[in-house]
Amino acid sequence: MAVTEDRDQDPRPPGVVDPSGAPLLRARFALPTRPATFLRRERLVKHLDRALLTSLTMVNGSSGAGKTLLVADWATDLETPVAWLAVDADDWAPGLFWAHALQALRVAGVPVPEEVGSPAKASHVDRGMLARVAAELDGRDRPVVLVLDDYDRVTDPEIAGQLHFVLHHAGQGLRLVLITRTDPLLPMHRYRASGEMTEIRDAELSFTREEAAQLLALHGLRLPAGAVRALVARTQGWAAGLRLCALAARQSADPETYVKQFEASRSAVADFLLAEVLDLQTPDTQDLLLRISVLERFCPDLVNALTLRTDAEPVLAALHRENAFVQYLGRSWYRLHPLFAEILRAHLRERAPGLEPELHRRAALWLRRSGALPEALAQGAAADDWEFTAGAVVDDLAIGQLFTGLRSEDLCSLFARMSPETTGPAADLVRAARELAHHDLEHGLHHLHHAEEILAGSGPDPAAARLSCALLEALAARLTGSPGRAEKAAETAQSLRQEVPAHLLDEHPELTGLLLTHLGCARLWAGRFEDARVVLSTVAGHRGGAPMALPRLECLGHLALIDYLQGWPGRAEHRVREAASEAERYGLPRRSGSGIGRLVLAAVLVERDELREARALLEDVTASPAVLEDPVMQASRALAEGRLQLARGDTRGALETANSSVPAAVTSPWAEDHAALVASAAHLTQGRPETAERVLEHAAHHRPACAVQAARARLAAGHRDEALDMLDSLPGDDRTGPAVTVRATLVRAEAAHRAGDRETARRLVAEALLDARRDRLRRPFLETGPWIRPLIGTDPLRALAGGRLADSPVPRAPTATREPALVVEELSARECDVLRRLGEMMSTEEIAADLYVSVNTVKTHLKSIYRKLAVNRRNDAVRRARELRLL
Repeated sequence: MAVTEDRDQDPRPPGVVDPSGAPLLRARFALPTRPATFLRRERLVKHLDRALLTSLTMVNGSSGAGKTLLVADWATDLETPVAWLAVDADDWAPGLFWAHALQALRVAGVPVPEEVGSPAKASHVDRGMLARVAAELDGRDRPVVLVLDDYDRVTDPEIAGQLHFVLHHAGQGLRLVLITRTDPLLPMHRYRASGEMTEIRDAELSFTREEAAQLLALHGLRLPAGAVRALVARTQGWAAGLRLCALAARQSADPETYVKQFEASRSAVADFLLAEVLDLQTPDTQDLLLRISVLERFCPDLVNALTLRTDAEPVLAALHRENAFVQYLGRSWYRLHPLFAEILRAHLRERAPGLEPELHRRAALWLRRSGALPEALAQGAAADDWEFTAGAVVDDLAIGQLFTGLRSEDLCSLFARMSPETTGPAADLVRAARELAHHDLEHGLHHLHHAEEILAGSGPDPAAARLSCALLEALAARLTGSPGRAEKAAETAQSLRQEVPAHLLDEHPELTGLLLTHLGCARLWAGRFEDARVVLSTVAGHRGGAPMALPRLECLGHLALIDYLQGWPGRAEHRVREAASEAERYGLPRRSGSGIGRLVLAAVLVERDELREARALLEDVTASPAVLEDPVMQASRALAEGRLQLARGDTRGALETANSSVPAAVTSPWAEDHAALVASAAHLTQGRPETAERVLEHAAHHRPACAVQAARARLAAGHRDEALDMLDSLPGDDRTGPAVTVRATLVRAEAAHRAGDRETARRLVAEALLDARRDRLRRPFLETGPWIRPLIGTDPLRALAGGRLADSPVPRAPTATREPALVVEELSARECDVLRRLGEMMSTEEIAADLYVSVNTVKTHLKSIYRKLAVNRRNDAVRRARELRLL
């Protein structure tokens, strides 16, 4: 062994030349100079400080990520010796590498005794020499930091094994920092498992918005936050991209515009990426990168389809491993860095003009076969193949997605680019859907009828196209107020379902959901409430995930309208709140669908005399550009507006609203009846009871709300017995809600009061107050006239009303502040349990322990109790509960 070691020793003075006889260049051992515009990022410096505590540190990132300057800046302030070695050659053998490593230690002031030796051969290093190096380092009082820059150039696995040996045996005397683009050939799993490794990777190296703003400021650029945010999004915080863009923007007359609009393919960024990334790849890999640049994301099979090769999987894995701006998304999917993709696409057009559309077409076909329809449509549009793109939407039963709110705007924007020369039933159906989605009934019906004519004259036609026609026919029926047309469309759709592949119906539940929604709305317009409720409830109860979110939102809103029209404002509000939760859950735009739920909620708020909030909702719906203007929507807006005008004392405005017409193919019985109801109330307020009764002649015999209003007018005209007879003739079923029954009870109470029977009047008013409790109704009491005020002001009615009506003028004038609820909403059994313990002065924690529930559960009950009692604090809740005799 001694002979071998002597033979491997280099007799020349150490630190002068390497084993090949070439001089050891000083530049390889010098810390890089930081530019004046360098930004020190404290979060990364703090992370690097952990390198002093772990044997191995790896800073792994793409080219231009700022790795080298980050480590150099950190190393400058270290008190411990730092040996720096830039590995600037790809062919270093073990002898050359260790000769440079030993010289790096000497330059850093770390003594390397002559007995350690030096490699005599470029291709070989004696194991004994490595052991002596490790032993020398292990004996130091403080560690040496050895930084190997561009370590990814070291490809010899023998060197990696030797580094591991020295690092393991050097103990606390050596801290190794590797700056690399790829994971080194070291047993990193062992270092991670033992906690002896510090890692900083590409994601952490990316600049944050705040850091990017500071970097731009160092370049003399003070840009708005929006411009900085856009630049960071486009570069994904890539250090070189930000710096190169800042340097170019500084030379521009309008830096802000340059930052927003710079062409990456014609900038220093392109030069950098082409030289540092693309040109370093083999010709085959370069061709692969150019071809996949047309994709937003890709997997090996898709890449093989685009490149007509079979080895995409290992190539993509290698590119990702090498940090070649190929990012892994998980589950075998990748994407290119946005700037790199932009530059590659420009390069593709130069290298292979005309190839890009073909690549988009191949991608569209593969994506559609794989079930990725949205991406297939985007690729088909990019290929300008509109026949394929429109056909894919129709044949895959995806036409409902132009209405569903989640992707509707994207799809409508995509098809806005469709060439007018594109013909065929699929193109016309998509045009019809797009126009109807934007409430253009005239053009939508024109395209729909043209598609139907083509399909009718072409013999046997695809069931998918005819089913799409049925959906659009149902929508057209809803928009024009044509219930018969909607029923026919639904029947057609039902028969076609047997001819369509079942898996397509399962994949696109929104088509059936939308069709039933339109059918339900048409039935509602016709006044067939129970038939409408059946189909609307079917959709509302469907748990089809995000695709069904908008149909469920619409159906819940229309079910709420039915509840309101039948006198159940509390139920209506509950459905509207459920619809709002549905929209929030799936991230639907706030102004999705027709907005019917917000109109119903406005009407409910009027019933509770919360007029300012009702006005705000009505204005919001009116200003909404997303409102679907069908007859139900228009009639509901008129109803809510008329009710609000009555509540604010604007009887002239209420009459004008009630007399306004809603254009539709057929008239709606409930729309006419409720318009008459508003008109009657306005005439009665103006002191014309006979006119008030006359406008309800056609409705009083079949609609309970109208019968009650007619009885009230009859009573006002002095015909007490006739008014009571009208109330006695009301049906005794339970479909009529408290908004009607409370008013009926109050008419009876007024009749008793006029007859001098104050006891009966008081009992009936108390009954009305109890009936109004759950729905927190106030308007029925404020509409009655001044006779009720003395009764409300006496016990026990004062306590029952909560003191909320005694001082209210009748009719109420507009108010600028919100009035509290009339009476409480009924508390649940568990809420009553919590309320009783509140009255015993128990803390939240004590209540939770006593009821065997969590503290958070108690807090949830408390919030509900406060809302129902219209209070904000526990003491007020207890006081209010005692007033209402709940405690």
